[in-house]
Amino acid sequence: MCIMTWFYGQDDYLDCYGDPSVTGKVGTDIEENKCGWLINQALLKATPEQIQILQENYGQDNSEKVAKVKAVFNELDLKSVYLQYEEDSYNELMSLIDKTSQDLPKQLFIDFANKIYKRKK
Repeated sequence: MCIMTWFYGQDDYLDCYGDPSVTGKVGTDIEENKCGWLINQALLKATPEQIQILQENYGQDNSEKVAKVKAVFNELDLKSVYLQYEEDSYNELMSLIDKTSQDLPKQLFIDFANKIYKRKK
């Protein structure tokens, strides 16, 4: 289960911060009002003023409003928050694989984790 939570968080991060020439898509989670990892982290860390900005601008298909949301994300340093989350998630997963995969092919799980660790698309 932790690998899927990490994967969805990673997908949300790439939607906002990924390079479209690498990911193959232009992110629209903000415009589509998706309840993703970034907005949830923002709401946990934001000041009341930042929450108001997010409430007024999140879920709006308007480039200026999207820019305001991304500005709050940047003020909260969500890139760094995500990168630490990714590192912690990877380490937790490696520990879990080591502890629980005695009868299963451990390398299969490690290969999968390495395939998504620090992915760009």
